[in-house]
Amino acid sequence: MLNTPTTGWQYKVGETFFNGNCIAYSELAAGMLQVVVDCAVEPYGLLGLVPIVEGAGGIITDWQPSPASSVPQNSFKMTVDFAAKQIFSGDLENAPFNISDMFRDLVEGLMSFPINLPGTSHHKCLKIHKKVRETMRDVLKKRIESSTKKREGEEDLVDHLLRDMDSQKFLTEDYIVQMMFGLLFVTSDSISTTLALSFKLLVEHPHVLEELIVEHDSILKNKENLDAPLTWNDYKSMTFTLQVINEVLRLGNIAPGLFRRALKDISVKGYTIPAGWVIMIATAALHLNSDQFEDPLSFNPWRWKENQSSGGAKNFMPFGYGMKQCAGAEYSRVFLATFLHVLVTRYRWTMVKGGKIIRAPIIRFPDGFHFNVSQKNQ
Repeated sequence: MLNTPTTGWQYKVGETFFNGNCIAYSELAAGMLQVVVDCAVEPYGLLGLVPIVEGAGGIITDWQPSPASSVPQNSFKMTVDFAAKQIFSGDLENAPFNISDMFRDLVEGLMSFPINLPGTSHHKCLKIHKKVRETMRDVLKKRIESSTKKREGEEDLVDHLLRDMDSQKFLTEDYIVQMMFGLLFVTSDSISTTLALSFKLLVEHPHVLEELIVEHDSILKNKENLDAPLTWNDYKSMTFTLQVINEVLRLGNIAPGLFRRALKDISVKGYTIPAGWVIMIATAALHLNSDQFEDPLSFNPWRWKENQSSGGAKNFMPFGYGMKQCAGAEYSRVFLATFLHVLVTRYRWTMVKGGKIIRAPIIRFPDGFHFNVSQKNQ
């Protein structure tokens, strides 16, 4: 009855950003995209993914010269740059704009009232959208015209899509550009916000941070070579880390809700939801429900020892639910777990100022969240 994903209150904005063909073929695209993303993060794909995320250590080092680095700002730039490399390698490095700055403005503009008048946030958002898409189209055309073939394991998402153009007729150049834009857009804010929230919650709950450090120090001690990259088995052994990530996602409710369109009339407790209506699943209503999670407002990663095998798990849906889950769910977990590994094994940090959270309707830090960071071996 609710098999059709939609974007609810964002629907008109989505129609502006994505044309009718993209919507018509969304089911096919979602299935294919899931396969492509899975290839990027499952055991063999992870061999190439993890070292790149581990390189985030160099990015954290770059944060150090600032007397008080801003977690939301720095994590946003890091996740956008990282996702861009996975989607179309370094093809945007010579773009006439800073890609992370562009997408930060896009996110803010999307949340604004959709009035297309000069001077409004929405107008600025549409101009940025057009500029970024034109640049991505140029990147795609150059990639199509190029005769250089990458070796297996070095291919990015665009390479996979171009390879499937002959067999998947809906994969036009326009569609691939839309997919490039859409993936970078949804990745940029969700992962970076989760990272910023993780920093804050770990600072406020040192006993959780201590347990996290113990787990990751143990992973290092079990390696013959401390400089060896993480393996798939290392990732799967991060039991407490994944519990921490689940708890951050549960408390954060990064997306305001999940949207579905009713395919036929639905009766609920004497009320009828007409076919065609958009239904919003308010995930916070489940994630912060005391009937589902004991003391729901507390940050308690240990709750997931029990909830993985009880009713709590089935009511946990940060990436959607059932067969309509976000294609990047495992990608997000791998990214977050690997980044936390780098963070807690190589660095220490202290909060300086900020940290206040508002939701409008997505999570924001109005005063920033500033901290000092230093390497552990210094």
